[in-house]
Amino acid sequence: MTQVQAKYLKDYQSPDFTITHVSLDVELAGPQTRVTAVSQVKRLNPDAREFVLDGEALKLITLSVDGLPFDYSLSEGQLSLKGVGEAFELKIVTHLDPEANSALEGLYMSDGAYCTQCEAEGFRRITYFLDRPDVLAIYDVRISADKAAFPYLLSNGNKVDAGDLDDGRHYVCWQDPFPKPAYLFALVAGDFDLLEDNFITQSGRDVALQVFVDKGNLNKAHHAMASLKKSMAWDESRFDLEYDLDIYMIVAVDFFNMGAMENKGLNIFNTKFVLADTESATDEDYHGIESVVGHEYFHNWTGNRVTCRDWFQLSLKEGLTVFRDQEFSSDVGSRAVNRIQAIKVMKNQQFAEDSGPMAHAIRPESVIEMNNFYTVTVYNKGAEVIRMMHTLLGESAFQQGMKCYFERHDGQAVTCDDFVAAMEDASGVDLTQFRRWYSQSGTPLVAVQEEYDAKSKQYRLHISQQTLPTAEQAQKLPLHIPFDIELLGADGRVLLTKVLDVTQPEQSFSFDDIEAKPVPSLLQNFSAPVKLSFEYSVEQLLHLIRFASSEVAKWEAMQTLFSQAVWHNVANMGEHSSMYLDPRLCDAVRGLLLDENLDGELLAEILRFPSVATLVEQVDSVDLDALICARNYVVETLACDCEDELAVRYRQLLAIDTPAARALKNVCLALLLKVSDEYQSFAETQYKQAQNMTDSLGALSALNGEASDLRETLLADFQQRWSSTPLVMDKWLGLEATCPGDDRVAAIRTLTEHSAFSYGNPNRVRSLFGMFAALNTCVFHCIDGSGYQLLTEAIIELNQRNPQVAARIITPLIQFKKFDAERQALMRACLTEILSLPDLSKDLYEKVTKALA
Repeated sequence: MTQVQAKYLKDYQSPDFTITHVSLDVELAGPQTRVTAVSQVKRLNPDAREFVLDGEALKLITLSVDGLPFDYSLSEGQLSLKGVGEAFELKIVTHLDPEANSALEGLYMSDGAYCTQCEAEGFRRITYFLDRPDVLAIYDVRISADKAAFPYLLSNGNKVDAGDLDDGRHYVCWQDPFPKPAYLFALVAGDFDLLEDNFITQSGRDVALQVFVDKGNLNKAHHAMASLKKSMAWDESRFDLEYDLDIYMIVAVDFFNMGAMENKGLNIFNTKFVLADTESATDEDYHGIESVVGHEYFHNWTGNRVTCRDWFQLSLKEGLTVFRDQEFSSDVGSRAVNRIQAIKVMKNQQFAEDSGPMAHAIRPESVIEMNNFYTVTVYNKGAEVIRMMHTLLGESAFQQGMKCYFERHDGQAVTCDDFVAAMEDASGVDLTQFRRWYSQSGTPLVAVQEEYDAKSKQYRLHISQQTLPTAEQAQKLPLHIPFDIELLGADGRVLLTKVLDVTQPEQSFSFDDIEAKPVPSLLQNFSAPVKLSFEYSVEQLLHLIRFASSEVAKWEAMQTLFSQAVWHNVANMGEHSSMYLDPRLCDAVRGLLLDENLDGELLAEILRFPSVATLVEQVDSVDLDALICARNYVVETLACDCEDELAVRYRQLLAIDTPAARALKNVCLALLLKVSDEYQSFAETQYKQAQNMTDSLGALSALNGEASDLRETLLADFQQRWSSTPLVMDKWLGLEATCPGDDRVAAIRTLTEHSAFSYGNPNRVRSLFGMFAALNTCVFHCIDGSGYQLLTEAIIELNQRNPQVAARIITPLIQFKKFDAERQALMRACLTEILSLPDLSKDLYEKVTKALA
């Protein structure tokens, strides 16, 4: 492979030149696609004489400066011009082949349509350019193509001209009045079904709304349109932010590396986050579409109008916008359930990333391949850092900080420090120590001990914090941790609610006039992304489940009870003792099932047992076989003990057709199938009578963990029924990928030859290999190493075809340090095999070398 070099935040330098205006003429013609770029260039550094542009997979046809030929040199993906003037016009003509672009970066074909993906560094595959986020230009774009094959020609901004050309071709011209970096450029050309609507902004402007989908899918675009209008209204009411163009377009494409992209005025979406009807999409899919549509729309201000100075500042736009989309989902839905979902991502995925070889701060210090830093750390931990600021400042001061941020930086490319400074200046709150969250990697460990003095009626909490060294950062400093607590009396009364400012390695907090020892609810609502260590007794946890004012605290307490039960039995196995389940845990579950006042969606979350991956993250090293055995015992014993209540509640919920009822019903069904095969008839009836995808998939998912002829029969029926609907076939591939059993590796190999699967489509790859490695823990970590080898084969296949996707699905293979020596050796051998590839991509090289270091 070519020599790879890391880039460092400390080496950032402002550009020597900038481009203020670019006119693009894109003539779409398959392998002979021609791009003419006319750029107005201005020197920023008076000492600079060499003008260097980025380019990749391009054929340079002509180059001129101010209308005259100009000498240039080409080397290692860079085009260099020496001796240029103060200001000049640069014209470059390139040829490219979108049909051969399997990496899905730059301009490529997706199922017969042209589309682009330019974030982070894809624009350099369209023309030679200053492909960096701190170069903001005004774009005029002219697109031409065959009119019959590509009747819609779309780009950023507002449409300003259109017409017919010779030979059956036509053109459309677009103008984006807002300066933007190249990564926000977008182009789409194809033949689609179009859903149209409009939105009247708070100032009375009429904005045209358009959602483009593949032919035949128009009936599945309505929820995305409704989500867009809901997002626009919410951003006005909560953040006083109004849309700024005359038109807002969403295009759904099937071949897409990401979930969606916020290109100015023309959002390009993975079909997964646009297409939905009740027959083919689950309630979870509906929620995902609403969330992602909101996320990309909110980027219009937090990412587009104000963008990143450099890619190390990625969390400036992504962490902030994830926080905004989480708040949107919480305001329009269940705040508790949405918060629980966010916490689960942190505990299941981000904590694992923090303890693995790719640990990095939300503002990384170095990078080899920028695509590798589109991570749960940058996005989700970044959102938690914004949330902590919101906690410390309060809603009113936080909103003042947002206004200050936009007033100062609209139309600029800025840094995370600029955002924090705006918050600080608008609120008067000193965030000096808090800034460490941006530069320090790893998950802080917060240990709490309690002390009660009955004589003085004083209750004390002794809190310590420690962040362990990570591969790239040995020294850690204490962080400013907003630590939310609630103290409950013996009668369930709330005695105190307070956010403690934990800023030192060790601190003590005293609370006076406490009549009796209280039960503490600690780190309420996950007020900081830390691992909490506190020796809760079963009695305390049961008290929290019954009386905590926070619904999230009730969920946390039940998850802790479940986890304690598993780890106690892992210890019992180590001591060759019999396994045992505390009957009080079963009593608590029974009580919750009988409580008809609890929201069904919340109760479903409370009763969902921690996954093996979640449990692994709770310890430094794990006996995986013992963990799986203990977890199975606890789940099965609990289900058997609560069988009657589960069956009664399940039957009650059959008559209720709401998302909350469906969520709880499917949790009950999955538990009942752990009791006896007799309950397979429940799953069969639910599947056959289902009027929506949530119930169909719920029945199949419940059966998926059990080896049975019924599972095979129903899955075959599901496959036949949905064979022509790719997004539903992704669900089928996911079920096949996550089914336990000794034959699973062979079955997945066979599925790579199935007509529903394609290595060229990221959705298919994620559904089969991504879900297998991330969710089928037993088979992936099988002691014979066959699961590791299966993933390795897929990664080798994807290495040159689509390195971004390869690097994303490799994650479970590089997070090996918690497992036993035998498994570690097998995983390392697979990584060594990947590293030996002569054409290894930068995406994989960075992750594999860090894992093996």
